[in-house]
Amino acid sequence: MDEQEDIQRWTAKRRTALVLSILKGETSVHEAARKHGLTVAEVESWMERGLGAMENQLRSRPREEDEQKDERIRQLERKIGQMALDMDILKEAARPYRPTVGRTSDE
Repeated sequence: MDEQEDIQRWTAKRRTALVLSILKGETSVHEAARKHGLTVAEVESWMERGLGAMENQLRSRPREEDEQKDERIRQLERKIGQMALDMDILKEAARPYRPTVGRTSDE
């Protein structure tokens, strides 16, 4: 990696160029990450966001950014609700195995 590349920031334009080079098969996610001192997770995140934006733009009726955020919030709320339900089920299942405070074995 040359010194000039260290100084440059990863602007949206640079991230787009990198994602496009991966999509075109010019490089792989791992090669791009290694070459530019990025993590694979960073590059994969950029790709996911870019593809998501592209999918939205190719819709016959693209969703607005606020609509996308609202949908993501609804998805996360559903996920949290499911996780809370799972925790309640696990607590109930573990109840017979938890020690009871104040009880003796003679009771």
